[in-house]
Amino acid sequence: MGGEQTNIGNVRESFFLNQVRVKHDIVLSDFVDFRISDKYNVDIGGRNKTKKQIVGLNNAFIVLDNIEVGYSNHIPLWVFGLTY
Repeated sequence: MGGEQTNIGNVRESFFLNQVRVKHDIVLSDFVDFRISDKYNVDIGGRNKTKKQIVGLNNAFIVLDNIEVGYSNHIPLWVFGLTY
C-alpha cells in the first residue's frame, strides 16, 4: 500500500510506538523522537543514524532499523516486536 511514497521514518516510528505503548507511557520529546515512562529518551532511525540527538541526555538510546545486533546504547528495532 503506499509503495514509493511510503515514508520509512514514519513506518519505523509507528512500529516502535505501537509495540511499546502497550506497557509504557510514551510522549513526544523536544530532543528525541520519544520519551518513555518519563525516564528513557529514544530516537529512531536507520542504520546510519548518529548519536547527535542523544548527546547529553540521560538514559538515551538509539533504536535502529537494519541492524541485527545491538551495541552500546543502540538497539535493533526488530527487538521491540518481541515485547508485545
